[in-house]
Amino acid sequence: MKKFLFYLLVLALAPAAVLVVITPMDSQKQYIFGLISIGILFLMGFSKKRSISVIMVVMSILMSTRYMYFRVTQTLHFNSEIETILGMGLFLAEVYIWIMLLLNYLQTIWPLKREIVPLPEDMNQWPTVDVYIPTYNESLDVVRDTVLAAQCIDYPKDKMKIYILDDGKRREFAVFAADVGVGYITRNEHSHAKAGNLNHAMKLTHGELITVFDCDHVATRIFLQATVGGFLTDPKLALVQTPHYFYSPDPFERNLSVGRNIPNEGQLFYGPIQQGNDNWNATFFCGSCAVIRRSALEEIGGFAVETVTEDAHTALKMQRLGWKSAFLDIPLAAGLATERLVLHVIQRTRWARGMTQIFRVDNPLFGRGLTIQQRLCYLSAMMYYQFALPRIAFLTAPLAYLLFNLNIIYSSASLVFAYALPHLFLAIYLNSRMNGRHRYSFWGEIYDLVLAFHLVLPTAVTMLFPKRGKFNVTDKGALLNVGYFDFRVVRPHLVVAILLAIAVIWGLVRAFAHDHFGVDPKVIALNVFWGLYSLIFLLAAIAVARETRQTRKTIRIDVKIPVLIHYASGISSRSETLDLSMGGCRIVAPDERHLNDEIEEVELLLQSGAISIPVTTMGVDGEFIRLKFAEDIPLSRRRELVRVVLSRADAWINPPKPQDNPFRSMLTIMRCVFDLFWLTWKTRRENRRQRALLNASPEDGSL
Repeated sequence: MKKFLFYLLVLALAPAAVLVVITPMDSQKQYIFGLISIGILFLMGFSKKRSISVIMVVMSILMSTRYMYFRVTQTLHFNSEIETILGMGLFLAEVYIWIMLLLNYLQTIWPLKREIVPLPEDMNQWPTVDVYIPTYNESLDVVRDTVLAAQCIDYPKDKMKIYILDDGKRREFAVFAADVGVGYITRNEHSHAKAGNLNHAMKLTHGELITVFDCDHVATRIFLQATVGGFLTDPKLALVQTPHYFYSPDPFERNLSVGRNIPNEGQLFYGPIQQGNDNWNATFFCGSCAVIRRSALEEIGGFAVETVTEDAHTALKMQRLGWKSAFLDIPLAAGLATERLVLHVIQRTRWARGMTQIFRVDNPLFGRGLTIQQRLCYLSAMMYYQFALPRIAFLTAPLAYLLFNLNIIYSSASLVFAYALPHLFLAIYLNSRMNGRHRYSFWGEIYDLVLAFHLVLPTAVTMLFPKRGKFNVTDKGALLNVGYFDFRVVRPHLVVAILLAIAVIWGLVRAFAHDHFGVDPKVIALNVFWGLYSLIFLLAAIAVARETRQTRKTIRIDVKIPVLIHYASGISSRSETLDLSMGGCRIVAPDERHLNDEIEEVELLLQSGAISIPVTTMGVDGEFIRLKFAEDIPLSRRRELVRVVLSRADAWINPPKPQDNPFRSMLTIMRCVFDLFWLTWKTRRENRRQRALLNASPEDGSL
């Protein structure tokens, strides 16, 4: 009955919605209509109810569709072939953005906040689990703690088996597996990369459930107890995915001055988007930190091997056969983010190729087994990675008029602005309201612009030839002793930035002398504003290429644990840690004894017992002591250290970021641009000073 009333209401309101979209207005009336719409939006914004958000989404869709109708009916008239090509290119880019806006609303309007399904008290009913840790060329330093963390998972040992899947066939990995007591699986041929490695392991193991961890993802102790319960209550549940949480900073967080104060790039996906997908039974498998039912995998022939994104394709195949999926929005494992911008680009290029391959070889819009909502959720993910050309079209569009006097939008500046303002304002405001703790306004443009120039060719080639390309492994765990600016990654960005700067300057000249040039100052002003807007985001994207030093091998985590400090003299003192890592710790200095007496060992005092670790003093920081752990501690002791540092149940539970404010977010981006110029000038000044010192001779008194 409720569904019938809903459809009846939609049918009744449809004529009014059509009138909102198609009613033409001059610029003055459209301004008034747009401002009234924005005012209503602000008034509704005082309420935080989900039903109000739904009404606001409908308003945003209507205003955006009205703008697109205006573009179709009034602006697609051109005077030359080049204007037609450029103008239609810009229009198609806007069509893409409009479609993505609709799909994004579908995914995020009603997120499902799933809770943990408890396991039965009788452990005999708990299913058996195989834990897979695939690796290819990563160092043992990266993989070691992942394996030890898996051994710390609180689950019956007779029901959980851990396997290192070593596609590199390295002797030190086999020895390590034997030393810690886990399985070791390798193979003679290496077809289908990670998916082939996982499928080979499936033939040799027999657990009812399979858990996959990338070799740098360390699990918390409660990982299986938090994720396995649903498989017992729902026999059709095939997948439980948890967030990919990264305890090391990504290139945006590390290289931008304000990077640590904003939600990282992945939080939008591993938050509202996956929760929204879950509401429509369209949760994606993300390759790691997930539990999968073996029988569901066997029914589809194992992990998908047709594309380089075997994870999402595997979930799609299972859902086609009626299997269910779930997303549990609790960080139960953590890994290493990409350390360099160039590695970030390589990783995202593989994702873009993989999603494009799925679009070509197993398009979710076609075939049997999926609901409409599932098809649209997958379509959103696949279409997202086609953003490169639309982003570049928006970025460079002002150049057409400012440099070449080409009119690619056939309309007055005031009319374009009157229609575009409510369309853009409502979309920005609503996304800030719905997703503002997971993605700050305008930051998505920076994330996309960093990648745009690098994704154009791979996505185009893959769209034409979907079987080209190969799986590439993302390097993790590297260090950087000297900071540098990665010109290779942002070379095309620099070229376009220079062109935009020239265009803006030339546009200002034409605006001040508009009588001489015979141009409309309003059109010039619109394009100059557009050019400046594009330039700000482009410069912020360029700023990410300033790679900062990274000399700390292990990431420190804020945690307070009681410790005993053992001095060489035999005396001990009580204190507590401020932070811990797998390589050392920082502790509060209880007194001044450490200035005269060498510290030989620290003892971490835990509820489960104490861990004694030999240490070396690295320095004294005011009231604190920095200590380095010995590297050759026994594996049993290192396992306990992993349990303390990385595998605590609450290790990755952090308070959410403050709610987004679009104006503050814009100012933050402008600060990134300012810091780029400031740091560049400061570095050049320091380099000149160093060269002067090197060239100076002792005789001239300079030294």
